[in-house]
Amino acid sequence: MKIQIINGPNLNLLGLREPEVYGHTSFTDYFLELQQRFPEIEFSYFQSNKEGELIDKIQEVGFDFDGIVLNAGGYTHTSIALGDAIAAIKTPVVEVHISNVHQRETFRHHSFLSAHCKGVILGFGLDSYWLAVESFLVG
Repeated sequence: MKIQIINGPNLNLLGLREPEVYGHTSFTDYFLELQQRFPEIEFSYFQSNKEGELIDKIQEVGFDFDGIVLNAGGYTHTSIALGDAIAAIKTPVVEVHISNVHQRETFRHHSFLSAHCKGVILGFGLDSYWLAVESFLVG
């Protein structure tokens, strides 16, 4: 099984950025934990602060991978183009968020991605990612 994890803007600062919201662990460290937890899965990881690069990666892997775990960060709430990219591919996508966006600012309550995704997992910290991976294992 091949799973692509894609992180959007500012998620390269995990472990440093607002630790009260996002925790103290870098995504690099967490990615190693995921690989150890699921040794049977071939993981790939990509992060960009640029919307077009996220779209390019979705299109690149969207026909060959078994799943995509996507945390589009702030683009979740602004990018129709990312939603269109998800709708255009065959690989199922699970949208994840580290925080519970519904407990935050009102503008974060709407996602342009969710309607095109297999599901949405939010509010479990970095464990939102492993829950998304589990969703691909159970079907």
